[in-house]
Amino acid sequence: QVQLVESGGGLVQAGGSLRLSCAASGRAVTWGWFRQAPGKEREFVAVVSRVTWSDASTRYADSVKGRFTISRDNDKNTVYLQMNSLRPEDTAVYYCAGSIRSGFGGTIDFYDYWGQGTQVTVSS
Repeated sequence: QVQLVESGGGLVQAGGSLRLSCAASGRAVTWGWFRQAPGKEREFVAVVSRVTWSDASTRYADSVKGRFTISRDNDKNTVYLQMNSLRPEDTAVYYCAGSIRSGFGGTIDFYDYWGQGTQVTVSS
């Protein structure tokens, strides 16, 4: 079982930036970030899937496209989410997830491992 630990969440003003990190105890083929706001379902944010050791493909939810960037460091088994131009509606608990499969990775059931989540709060 791969353990995932997120960090980097916090309180930031609208327009600000945060960088989330997810440290894994093992490897995964595909890494994703999801978020869950109070009273809402967990939703897809971004995914990075390894195509080759040095190349990866990424996809984003429309709501974060152009503002968020997902990246991975295979040597460190760590995945990042750089969040810029944050908005109050980005407020949520952010979860890191890992899958042994390659693919789009936009659904919760695609993933085998989950972190405990980190709170991101954006004030207006």
